[in-house]
Amino acid sequence: MAVFAKDIYKELHEIAAILMKAERVGHTLQPTALAHEAFLRIGDGSELERKDFVARAARTMRRILVDHARRRRALRRGGGETQEVLVDFGSAAGTEQVEFLALEEALCELETMAPRRARVVELLFFAGLTTREAAEALAVGTTTVEDDWYLARAWLKTRLL
Repeated sequence: MAVFAKDIYKELHEIAAILMKAERVGHTLQPTALAHEAFLRIGDGSELERKDFVARAARTMRRILVDHARRRRALRRGGGETQEVLVDFGSAAGTEQVEFLALEEALCELETMAPRRARVVELLFFAGLTTREAAEALAVGTTTVEDDWYLARAWLKTRLL
């Protein structure tokens, strides 16, 4: 069990590091704290396959970051601080910045319209899985994941930028 727990912690920390790279500079959460909070919420995941555990961890960490952003927004109530941004959704001209809570709202909307596309965003962008790993997790082909990723990004860009 100790080896498994070590592997789980390493996996959680890697996912947290991916997510935190997309956060603003000076964010008060660190990857270690995010990994620990996720572990407390989801447990050791020993009953899950790796792909399912990674998906659950990414979703949980996303929720933790959203909760954190909402608390910060509630505290400042228009106090002039900059908004929390998530960086990616690059364009040909460069990288676009998206406010994290707006992304969360858009993903929730996408989830009601196209649940699998929202899961693809979650697995590829938030969990950092490869297209092949996401396809396995969703039990679809890699071409389906690539198509869903393309369409989800296009929809999110029009919704957010």
